[in-house]
Amino acid sequence: MIQDRKATARAQAFAARKQAHAEASAIVPSAISHLLASIGQPEGRIIAGYMAMRTELSPLPAMVALHAAGARLCVPIIEAKGQPLAFQEWTPESEMIPGPFGASVPARGAWLTPDTLIVPLVAFDARLNRLGYGGGFYDRTLERLRAAAPTRAIGFAYAAQELPEVPQEPTDQPLDALITENGPLAAGAPRA
Repeated sequence: MIQDRKATARAQAFAARKQAHAEASAIVPSAISHLLASIGQPEGRIIAGYMAMRTELSPLPAMVALHAAGARLCVPIIEAKGQPLAFQEWTPESEMIPGPFGASVPARGAWLTPDTLIVPLVAFDARLNRLGYGGGFYDRTLERLRAAAPTRAIGFAYAAQELPEVPQEPTDQPLDALITENGPLAAGAPRA
């Protein structure tokens, strides 16, 4: 059953991510540098980052750099179970409050529609398939955004989170690129 395969893959990837996170201080600057290069020119763009939870690789240094270079940044907000994410504007000065599932969210800010998303994940494979926490929030969000306009999804993870294969369902949305401390797994063009 696909859900059992996903649960097994998730457990394996969580263990690998925890190990990589424990050794992260030496590799995070490289991952951030590769992420910024993959995003490209930030001026005038709307880019969604995320506030790292648990042992996720944090994009916060990249978000600060992108903001300084002229991009508008936003972070995901869970509005309800089974619904796509909404995105609220974030700046380095934003007052942050606890949000659903333990992620910090801005206390206030404009609602934005990003053209590029930096996406957290539990595991990935070489075909740019992503395994999340199982709620389907990013899959629903990417499906909605891509139906309206070209939207790029860049996975951000430790190289140790790669699995030989991530089990997939028809509703799972692929990534356009995946960035680790070792560089891009694949360069992706925006999806139409």
